[in-house]
Amino acid sequence: MATEQPLAPSVSASATGDPEKTMHELEQAMSNSKLQNTSFVPDPVVEKTEVSGNADGAVAGTVTNGAAVTNGTAEKTEPAFDTTLPLSSKDGPVKTPLRAPLESSKPKVRPELTTDQQEKYNKFLATVEAWTEVPNSLEAGASKSPIEEHERMYMTRDCLLRYLRADKWNLSAAETRLRNTLSWRREFGVDTKLTPEYMSIENETGKQLIVGWDNEGRPCQIMRPSKQNTERGPRQIEHLVFMLERSIDLMPAGQETLTLQINFAETKAGQGATLAQGRQTLWILQNHYPERLGRALITNVPWMIWGFFKLITPFIDPLTKEKIKFNEDSKVHVPPEQLLKECGGLVEFEYDHAQYWPALNKLAEQKRAERKARWEKAGKRVGEYENYLKGGQEESLADIEKKSAATAA
Repeated sequence: MATEQPLAPSVSASATGDPEKTMHELEQAMSNSKLQNTSFVPDPVVEKTEVSGNADGAVAGTVTNGAAVTNGTAEKTEPAFDTTLPLSSKDGPVKTPLRAPLESSKPKVRPELTTDQQEKYNKFLATVEAWTEVPNSLEAGASKSPIEEHERMYMTRDCLLRYLRADKWNLSAAETRLRNTLSWRREFGVDTKLTPEYMSIENETGKQLIVGWDNEGRPCQIMRPSKQNTERGPRQIEHLVFMLERSIDLMPAGQETLTLQINFAETKAGQGATLAQGRQTLWILQNHYPERLGRALITNVPWMIWGFFKLITPFIDPLTKEKIKFNEDSKVHVPPEQLLKECGGLVEFEYDHAQYWPALNKLAEQKRAERKARWEKAGKRVGEYENYLKGGQEESLADIEKKSAATAA
């Protein structure tokens, strides 16, 4: 077992995204605090079984929790969840992802757009709707290919708004960033190369998990550097992107951000990211996943690693004042029933790759299939509402336009 390192105290990083300011605050807090190590160890667990889906893509023995689609319109019945997946610590020991947020976990409602913001959104939407092709990479003079259906589906109303907010409603900057993201996703292979089979080896020890949702329905993506099992290289960055994509798959209706939990318990020197990896990760997150971080909970931070957080602070949603929490009680932010014991919660979790990996990917694939079906039934529109695609109570873009036209008439 690694030698215990002194821990950094509880401190928040402001939404300014200023790494130097954050580090100064952290140093001050450290010097004024009595450091203690409060790591947790998970208890042993037992196996669970799972059942397969039927020909229609639904899973045998399901519960409802969202909205189904009939003839392109939303109904108040929720998408199917595999009931063989546990919901909380009350279901006993866990070796798989949890199946859904608790009823008590509710996303906050974003404020309505101002008149000026709506006008800028309308212009942005008209611009991207007219795109017919994009470069296949970020290299100057790269060849271009027609925009594919999954790329049009990617450009939801909420996606366009994230890019506008990230660029402070500067239309030109948002257009450039979004076009570059489409090119980067092609070049990086987000939707082609990064398959569960290709990424499996990176997660054999469970160094990254998606287990549970926080109090606002954000999926909890958990990083455990002490479980590092592969040589440093590009695939480690690809693994992070793959897991970010799966977290996005598991975001419920009304939620578009995630909670990142980094638990440094038992982490040894050399198990963290290199400076080059940190810079590349930061570049990807800032440029191609704008406004996706809702909160970061960093625990069991040893002195040898605290400088790593210079790389974390820029990954901050500009609408949230305080997102990064060092060595805070995670139960303040995540229901104990959906929080791992090693993070201070009640969930008895043991990583079993043969069970966890297929269960995670099956759950994510099911949600993507449901959203694609809704998108197709609603007319395959750029600018579709994510809440509708996720099975929420919001109507499709086409239905909203019809009602608006009828009212105007």
